[in-house]
Amino acid sequence: MSKIVAVIDIGSNSARMAIFRRTSRFGFSLIFETKSKVRISQGCYENDGILQDEPINRALNAIRDFAKLAKIHNAKKLFCVATSAVRDAPNRNQFISLIKKETKVQVKVIDGQKEAFFGAVACSNLLHKKDGITIDIGGGSTECAIIENGQIKELISLNIGTIRLKELFFDTKVDIEGAKEFIQKEIDKIPSSFMGENVFGIGGTIRALTKLIMKKEKYKIHFIHGYEFEALRYISYFKRIYNSELKKLKEFGVPPDREDNIRGGALIFSMLLEKFNTKLVITSGVGVREGIFLSDLLRNQKYSFPKGFNPSYRSILDRFIIEEKLQNNVKNNAVKLFEILSPRHKIDRKYLFHLQTAAGLTKIGNYLSFYSSNEHSAYFILNALSYGYSHADRAIITLLVKYSDKKIPQDDEILHISKIMPDILILQWLSFILSIAESLSFANDSFDFLFKNNILYITNKENAYIVKEKVESLHKPEPLGIEFI
Repeated sequence: MSKIVAVIDIGSNSARMAIFRRTSRFGFSLIFETKSKVRISQGCYENDGILQDEPINRALNAIRDFAKLAKIHNAKKLFCVATSAVRDAPNRNQFISLIKKETKVQVKVIDGQKEAFFGAVACSNLLHKKDGITIDIGGGSTECAIIENGQIKELISLNIGTIRLKELFFDTKVDIEGAKEFIQKEIDKIPSSFMGENVFGIGGTIRALTKLIMKKEKYKIHFIHGYEFEALRYISYFKRIYNSELKKLKEFGVPPDREDNIRGGALIFSMLLEKFNTKLVITSGVGVREGIFLSDLLRNQKYSFPKGFNPSYRSILDRFIIEEKLQNNVKNNAVKLFEILSPRHKIDRKYLFHLQTAAGLTKIGNYLSFYSSNEHSAYFILNALSYGYSHADRAIITLLVKYSDKKIPQDDEILHISKIMPDILILQWLSFILSIAESLSFANDSFDFLFKNNILYITNKENAYIVKEKVESLHKPEPLGIEFI
């Protein structure tokens, strides 16, 4: 597979391009993303689905520029897909021919099932939960998929979308009841198997609604991907949005470029959440574009990463680790210490995952500078450990690395995110264990551990003076003896 891959998605509302760079066999990162609000579907739903000249020209200009940008970024492979508005258009072949002639980009029109599949591939591989129903609200259609234990089980596409509803029920005369009836006819086509506690929300409309919730909650972590909220708590909020007058949407904080279609999106979303008996919504920052890239990357892996593999973690190591063997020693010692000290700290084993991840990444900040390395590492982790981790996971791992040789403070550093964090004593124990493992890395030796009578005995073949000095200076979360023998 090519090292740099570009993916263009021509949706009913926006055309978007993402460019991905592979860092190893399965490791990758997003290196560029852009969009253009081409509104290819503008005017088509009231004209028998025919794509209109002005939107076609906007799409042509956007794709021409996308192709240039892909070349600038040295992309060796480019995928370009079109979804609902184009696949339903009687003049879609003329549109495809025009794009090919003018830009040399081959547009592939995908059906609703394939669109649902790509969204599901992205969510099943790049979100932290492995069971749920995807909802991808687009301009012309909405796709859903059932994911169980990371495997895609069922797919469905519905002819309801934000631009379709806007033109039919909101542009000339607002008709909420008519819109509800229109949506309900499509919802009635959904099999009864589409029921579940978790929903994975995909697409610009759901991301926009999520941003409103995050602002309303004064949430301090500014990442959309992986954000969670309780469905029942916000269905009534969505109802207030879709029942609002256009001029009053700004009171909710709706940005100007979303005002004309967010009401239809909120209506579709709330009705589907009620249909599925949803308890928790996990917002996805990934969708069709990532799904297309992953479908190519994982085509010989049944569209799933190997068990236990995380592409963000691997990509960070690929890009920023200087000495992976040394880092593995830190991780191995951290795991041994967690296990040997478990009678003392009594921490739930689920936190071993956070400790292992942090221990594998503590030294990545050295790539930027040795000085303030912990702060650099923490910044890289918070911003680059994107896929497969919850917000709580990222926050815990970031704090552990930032304070790997210091006491985690009980102040504003964690107060603003305390709702998603474990007890401070758990964090301090994990930080202490990581700090010991880090200190041991100053001697490239093999260490053995024994815990007896509240004393941690550390054994090695050499007289590691600096290691002893560093370990003895560490802050202990609770009384504990440490002896080198």
